[in-house]
Amino acid sequence: MNHQQSQQLFSEALQYFPGGVSSPVRAFRSVGGTPIFMESGKGCHITDVDGNTYIDFCCSWGPLILGHAPDVVLQKLYEAMQKGTSFGTPSAYELALGKLIVDNNRFIEKIRFVSSGTEAVMSAIRLARGYTQRDKILKFEGCYHGHADSLLVKAGSGLVTFGISSSAGVPQSVADSTIVVALNDEAAVRQAFAENPDIAAIIIEPIPANNGLLVQNRDYLAFLRQICNENGALLIFDEVISGFRVGFEGAAGYYDIAPDLVTYGKIIGGGLPVGAYGGSKTLMSYIAPDGPVYQAGTLSGNPMAMAAGIAQLSTCLSKGFYEQLEQKTAQWIANLNQHCESHGYPCYFMHIGSIFWIVFSQDHTAIRAAEQIDASSMQYFRTFYHALLERGVYLGPSGYEVGFVSAAHTTNDLVQAQQAIETALSVVFS
Repeated sequence: MNHQQSQQLFSEALQYFPGGVSSPVRAFRSVGGTPIFMESGKGCHITDVDGNTYIDFCCSWGPLILGHAPDVVLQKLYEAMQKGTSFGTPSAYELALGKLIVDNNRFIEKIRFVSSGTEAVMSAIRLARGYTQRDKILKFEGCYHGHADSLLVKAGSGLVTFGISSSAGVPQSVADSTIVVALNDEAAVRQAFAENPDIAAIIIEPIPANNGLLVQNRDYLAFLRQICNENGALLIFDEVISGFRVGFEGAAGYYDIAPDLVTYGKIIGGGLPVGAYGGSKTLMSYIAPDGPVYQAGTLSGNPMAMAAGIAQLSTCLSKGFYEQLEQKTAQWIANLNQHCESHGYPCYFMHIGSIFWIVFSQDHTAIRAAEQIDASSMQYFRTFYHALLERGVYLGPSGYEVGFVSAAHTTNDLVQAQQAIETALSVVFS
């Protein structure tokens, strides 16, 4: 494929943006080469500035569960746009989307809209601390919760450690308020509570999907619910990715486990910037103006994002929507795994709902913790990625990122993508 225009645009972008991008993973540092500048998208296809078209499994990193530019969302956006793009006041769209979510989600009684997933998580953490009057947060290695200071931490050495900053500019005093343990390790969590009675909350991606797809057993998530109850801590599910992706109630509904607080983003905005957090009426009453925990936002509840969210989530509530999406994803993944097995390739595809991830490993045991990922296997992904690009399939440019199947991916699209993937794998292992 010719990428001359993308290369020229990136050379110019380097003069204006750090690394030439507005978000680090877009810079192609993990896979090498030049970022692709996209010009348009419709359904499951995107077209770059050089006119190359791809079947897209990045889906804007998850929000586009209906695909690109679905007519139902565009029509609602056009309707809203004619009335104004922002007011800084309450709007009927905000009320309608909030009602749509709360009325169809057993785990949310009240909700607050914000402008990003990071902001939702940051606000939920502040609420947990304000409600419990405790300072420390327990998180898990391999779970990403946005770029808030207290959560940009990684584990140090030892079973249970205080966070070590994973970004310059995060004071150690802030990182010290976060305890980091490995996923899928009950003993580590018990030790953390034994040594730190001032833990305000556990935060976890119930379906960890920011550092590979580290699907957890339901029993482990139920254990987290129980130990929070025993110690007076809150359980926060970060469902920015899994929310409205594996079901309308997200992972909480999928596993039937009730968190105290849930954070959302991505899908609820229909492709526009958005975030939200919610919980019981009691907990949410601590948020200003009702309570002492302050949080505000100029564009919170932006009518454009709310309108797009209404259109998208209303479609997701259609009978059989999630069942059909999961079924076609499962069949596609089964076909890919059968091909890998029949050719003896040291790789396999994992999935849950319509989220998937490719693992380059001889060991086909499910990976449940970050330390189980073989970093050296990313060399295979690099070759795989560029072989796929040349064959018209687009994934997120990192082997640690997951992919998404949307309602717009037809059987023919998936067959075409499967053929491209099979050819790309032959390139990798030739």
